[in-house]
Amino acid sequence: MLKVFIIGISGAVGRLLARNLSDRGDIVSGLVRRDDQRAELSALGAEVRVGELAGLSAESLAAMLGGCDAIVYAAGSNGGAREVTSAIDGEGVLTALEASRLAGVKRFALVSVLPEAGRGQRFDGDEEFYFAVKKLVDVTVSESDLDWLILRPSLLVDRAGVGTVSLGPAQPHDEIAREDVAATLAELLHEPRIRRRILELNQGSTPIASAVQASLR
Repeated sequence: MLKVFIIGISGAVGRLLARNLSDRGDIVSGLVRRDDQRAELSALGAEVRVGELAGLSAESLAAMLGGCDAIVYAAGSNGGAREVTSAIDGEGVLTALEASRLAGVKRFALVSVLPEAGRGQRFDGDEEFYFAVKKLVDVTVSESDLDWLILRPSLLVDRAGVGTVSLGPAQPHDEIAREDVAATLAELLHEPRIRRRILELNQGSTPIASAVQASLR
């Protein structure tokens, strides 16, 4: 049984991850922005703390992490205005990293993005800025002394998960159901031997548990 704190628990992947972990018998908590988000997440068995990520200090966030085995950072701006990208995809991750150190939580999982996601499209300046920030944050996490894990899914879609994926150091950019991303992340959190790794995730034909075990090789 794990105790997992999810930053971005009210988002699509975060909410699915909370449900997946709760179904496994794990203890789940997380951070939301508004008090009215408590009810839905409490129904999933999650203990919710209310706070604005951009306004939290590392010390304040660390105080919420007592006894946690792992932190998952699943919040994201999805390439909106630069100030939001900087706050959520940039500074928010740095705050969470420092909070992890202060609270003594070694396991830190980041939901990132494939570097080539959307290549070939015409991006505006804010979207290019988003990808640049995501890349720099991946570098920062990978240089930390935590037992970090960076998961880079391809294009997220809202169809039902199929329970099979393609997982490895490099994957083509295609698409994958958010349900399969959450299920893969839950499986990875339960495999402590997979640490200090960047893994890319795409739709595929390998059962999730088998794909995770294959990543040990």
